[in-house]
Amino acid sequence: MKKLQIAAIQTHPEFGAVDRNIDTALGFVPQGCDLAVLPELFSTGYQFTSRAEALGFAENLTADQPGPTGARLAQFAGDTGTTVVAGLAEVCGDTLYNSAVLVRPDGSRGLYRKVHLYYDEKSLFAPGDLGFPVFAACGTTIGLMICFDWIFPEAARSLAFGGAEIICHPSNLLLPWCQAAMVTRSQENMVAIVTSNRIGTENRTGTPLAFSGRSQIVSRMGDRLAAKAKDDTGAAVATLEIFEKDKLFTPRNDLWGDRRPDMYRRDPAPDQA
Repeated sequence: MKKLQIAAIQTHPEFGAVDRNIDTALGFVPQGCDLAVLPELFSTGYQFTSRAEALGFAENLTADQPGPTGARLAQFAGDTGTTVVAGLAEVCGDTLYNSAVLVRPDGSRGLYRKVHLYYDEKSLFAPGDLGFPVFAACGTTIGLMICFDWIFPEAARSLAFGGAEIICHPSNLLLPWCQAAMVTRSQENMVAIVTSNRIGTENRTGTPLAFSGRSQIVSRMGDRLAAKAKDDTGAAVATLEIFEKDKLFTPRNDLWGDRRPDMYRRDPAPDQA
């Protein structure tokens, strides 16, 4: 069993104030933290008015040298020994993604591109093309998903099947149901889940958005170990116990061994597709 100090960072970003938003988010990370998760699009704000505007803030996260936000995250990780997960707008060639990057203290990175785009995101970003990768970090295995991925059980299950012991979930949540649902996602996969959300409102397109806060850390058995309020900024902090590769829900029930794939439907009936 391994113990890790985890922080879910909850912020109230000002749209476009990149340096200030980075300073604020990293300032909330407690000293001695092993893993800190920052919200989706944490440095820019969420509601872009156009794809062109989003491209103006996007960074190349696959280049040998990270962009300015990636460099700040790498510097912070190296200085503090904290692995950081954060949501950013990513440009790769001519393609724009809503992405999350994992930055280790040695400067190495992992990348996830949001698979399930929410609402007007479909006009801005391309759907992710990397699947649901799992990365070695903090002496364990970490999977990434972003915000609206929560509604699709296959996302968390894919990460669990890939060996993730912790799922990091940068978010800009609007709908009220995710935080409760992630308890179930933890239980049905026996993985810990760290949801990092933001607070506040944005209304840059005529469609007002109110973000739901309530960032949280949930254990592999669905216990909510720490959480922030709906309208509070800062860090939800907890110690996670990592039981690697153990999927025994009871002494006689193994979540993987008891599955019956031959009994499950893979796709909806034709009249519902």
